[in-house]
Amino acid sequence: MAYILIPVLIILMGLVAYSLIKGIVAFLKTTKIDLETGEGSTATDMQLAQNKAMFARIKYQGLAIVVVAILLAVSR
Repeated sequence: MAYILIPVLIILMGLVAYSLIKGIVAFLKTTKIDLETGEGSTATDMQLAQNKAMFARIKYQGLAIVVVAILLAVSR
């Protein structure tokens, strides 16, 4: 069972890192747009992308925690 769950955990960790980087890039673009235009209302698309990426990160982190809990339960 651990042979299946460890690769799943590694994939989930990669997805967490990917989502985090994607969210940070969206945040930086939002900040850049806000600085260039002087308005916060023009960056709503980037803010939505940032929220979407961060929600995905939380989802993948939760799944990774579940996999770790299963690994701990199986190893006992």
